[in-house]
Amino acid sequence: MKNILFKAGSTLFHKAMEQARKAGMTLNDAFRQWLRGFAGQGTGEANYRDLMKRLQYARPGRHFSRQDLNER
Repeated sequence: MKNILFKAGSTLFHKAMEQARKAGMTLNDAFRQWLRGFAGQGTGEANYRDLMKRLQYARPGRHFSRQDLNER
């Protein structure tokens, strides 16, 4: 694994740290996730897990029946 050094302003760094914390990850994890996507090497499974993690805040508010789900 390669070590990478970046320079960023203090305000930007702290905002990024806060966003990563809200997402339940470290800034290092968030950067690796971004880097995989940028490089185009994310697997379908990893992409799905990342999407589900980002959307875990969403709650439908009720249980949907099969009939509800099939209505158009």
